Amino acid sequence: MNQLQFIALIAERDAIRYTPAGMPIVNAVLQHRSQQMEAGIARLTEFEVSAVAAGELSGRFSQLPLAGMYQFSGFLSKKSRNSKSLVFHIIDFSAVPDSSI
Repeated sequence: MNQLQFIALIAERDAIRYTPAGMPIVNAVLQHRSQQMEAGIARLTEFEVSAVAAGELSGRFSQLPLAGMYQFSGFLSKKSRNSKSLVFHIIDFSAVPDSSI
């Protein structure tokens, strides 16, 4: 199973582009920061992840304000066939009040 869900802000976002097949795509960088428990100890976790929204979702995603907080769900995949880098593919998102983080 390859499912990932987290709350993040939109740190960077490119303009919509189109694949040769005509599918709309938006690339972005998401930033996450939270406190997690590990072995009974609170640990601050921070990360940035490259993300992509495709199809109908790309239009909604491209309209969101930068630095807005959202709960994202999706999956991880290689950036390209020969790449070892991962990219988060956004399947859905919903707004989250800033106080939830």
